[in-house]
Amino acid sequence: MARKGARPARPAAGQDAERLLDELYATPPSGFVARREQLAAEAKRDGRADDARRTHAARRPTLAAWAANLLLRSQPQESGRFLELGRALREAYRSLDADGIRELSEQRRSVVSALSRQAAELAREAGHPLSGAARQDVESTLRAVLADEDAAQRWATGRLESALTPPADFPSRGAAAAGPSHRPARPAPAAPDTRSRAKDELAERRRVRQKQLGRARRTAEAADRRLRALSAGRADADASLQQARERHDRARERESAAQERLRQARQELRQAEQEQKEAGERLRTAAQAVDRAERAAREATQEVARLADPST
Repeated sequence: MARKGARPARPAAGQDAERLLDELYATPPSGFVARREQLAAEAKRDGRADDARRTHAARRPTLAAWAANLLLRSQPQESGRFLELGRALREAYRSLDADGIRELSEQRRSVVSALSRQAAELAREAGHPLSGAARQDVESTLRAVLADEDAAQRWATGRLESALTPPADFPSRGAAAAGPSHRPARPAPAAPDTRSRAKDELAERRRVRQKQLGRARRTAEAADRRLRALSAGRADADASLQQARERHDRARERESAAQERLRQARQELRQAEQEQKEAGERLRTAAQAVDRAERAAREATQEVARLADPST
C-alpha cells in the first residue's frame, strides 16, 4: 500500500528526455528554440538536470529535415512500409543484374517522388510551405533512407536535424567484390563433380536472386500503389474541401444579402409605422375639426330659423 502523501512514481531515467525530444522535434523550426528553452527550463525546475541538459543540447532542424520528421510522425504506416521497402531494395541490389537494378531504380524514383510530395503537402498544411530547394532536400533524404541502413535508422527516430545525402548508388555485391583491373589467371579445369556442384550453386544463387527480385518488386509496387491511392484520396479531399468552402462563401453571401434585406424591411416597417401614426393623428384632428364645423353649422341653422320666426 502506498504511503499517504507519497509522491507518484516518476518515469525511469531518460524517459522524460525522450518524450521531451519527441515533442521538440515535432515543433516547426520557427518555434523550435523558444520551445526548447521552455522545456529545458521546466525540466530543470523539476529537478531533472540530465533531461534539461539533453533538451537544451538539441539542435534546431532545417525546414527540410522537419518536413521529413513530420512525414514519419504523420504517416507511421506508410513510413514503416517505406523503411521495409528500403531493406528489401538493399538486399535485392546486392544480387541483381543490370536490368533488375534499372527496373527497381525506376520504382524507387516513383515512390520517393510520391512521398516527397506528401511531405511538402503536410508542411504546407502546417503553415510552413517548402521552397524548391527544401523539397529537393526532402527527396535527397528519402533516397538516402532507401539506400543506406544508417540513414534509415536516423530517419526512423523522427529527430533529423538536417537533410541526409544518399550514397552514389545502392550497395551491390559486384561493386564490393570487384578486384584489381588486371585479368585473372585462367583457372585449372575443374573435375566433373566440382563442375556439377558449381553449376548447382550457380542455379541456387540465381533462384535466390530471382526470389529476392520478386519480393523487392512486389514491395515497391505495393508501396507505389498505396502512395498513389493516398495521393488520389488527398486530391479528392482537397477538391471536396474547396467545394465546401465555395458553398460556404455563397451561403455567407446569401446570408449577408438576406440580413441587408431584413434591415431595410425593418427600416421601412418603422417608417410605415411612423407614417401610420402621423396619419392617425391627422385623422383625429380632422375628425375633431369636422365635429366642430358640424356643431357650428347646426347652431347657425338654428339661429337663422329663430330669427326668421316672426313669433319670436
